[in-house]
Amino acid sequence: MSCLMGGVSVAVGKKFSVSSFWNDIHDSESTFFVYVGETARYLLNAPHHPLERDHPRLRCMYGNGLRPDVWERFRKRFDVPEIAEFFNSTEGLFVLLNYNRGDYTAHCVGHHGALFRRILRNVYIPVAINHATDDIYRDPKTGFAVRADLRDGGEMIVAVPHEHTFQGYFNDEKATQKKIIRDVFRKGDIFYRTGDALRRDDDGRWFFMDRLGDTFRWKSENVSTAEVAEVLGRFPGVAEANVYGVLVPNSDGRAGCVALSIETGASLDFSDFLNYGRANLPRYAVPVFVRLVATNSSMHNNKQNKVALREEGIDLDRLGTKVVGGELDAFLWVPPKCDRYVTYDKLCWNRLRSGEIIL
Repeated sequence: MSCLMGGVSVAVGKKFSVSSFWNDIHDSESTFFVYVGETARYLLNAPHHPLERDHPRLRCMYGNGLRPDVWERFRKRFDVPEIAEFFNSTEGLFVLLNYNRGDYTAHCVGHHGALFRRILRNVYIPVAINHATDDIYRDPKTGFAVRADLRDGGEMIVAVPHEHTFQGYFNDEKATQKKIIRDVFRKGDIFYRTGDALRRDDDGRWFFMDRLGDTFRWKSENVSTAEVAEVLGRFPGVAEANVYGVLVPNSDGRAGCVALSIETGASLDFSDFLNYGRANLPRYAVPVFVRLVATNSSMHNNKQNKVALREEGIDLDRLGTKVVGGELDAFLWVPPKCDRYVTYDKLCWNRLRSGEIIL
């Protein structure tokens, strides 16, 4: 919209298509293109296209959801020198932009210099979360929220002068009120909840951690689905790793599960995959279950859809009830005291339900 209002030419495709994307860029002589979600990953996993580097005017890609594990691979393969990754939501009050040209700010969603860090110290604040309830954790003694260390991160909340700073959701007062919290650090203060966890390093670089509700607890530890997916997405042969937590009978919390898409023509050694996970992740964060998906489960905006996968869980009788084509998927798992992924079937599910196997 800003381009149209400023008199800049805009070319709008009928839909996103991996096979025709680079034709559109070439024919329109674009200088920028917009991406969202896993768009970049889909292009990166596609076979070589004769026009993928034949775009002399293209200098920048602008959007959000570019995963760290594809950031530099995409830039180098397709010769896109600049990446403008933003963080925001349509209704949100917390906005970041990372206009990236090199290694220093690669993989982050924004950067604040010393002046901005000082000005916004008590405006953008990370807080601890009770992941069992998805509510902000409050100190039992004081009733106030606990400010998290920026380097560790937490859900970002934004100080606002009054609740009407947030315009709210149309005809949905209940949803609107869920985004406003009061008496956070002192009586009478008001904050807006972003629903997203971020961290900021000492140099002012902001990094996305996870969406509230995606982080889950396993073995009394919080597991960030985004961080696990980033690590697993780097394993050779993995086209996409969609990580989420699943309920397991007779176990507290949720166990990690990864819906894996494998690159065309690739074959994964799942013993190596497990060893790689254990070498690069905390033990509790390594997925117990692997779902080998026939088709990617993504939303209309090319962002990963975890909801349907979570709802189907590891009950094989439910496969395909929420995920289109899910009945064709296969499962692997790491049983207790096992050092490799093995086939997970209905017998395994029944043994978990009966308590014969406890994770």
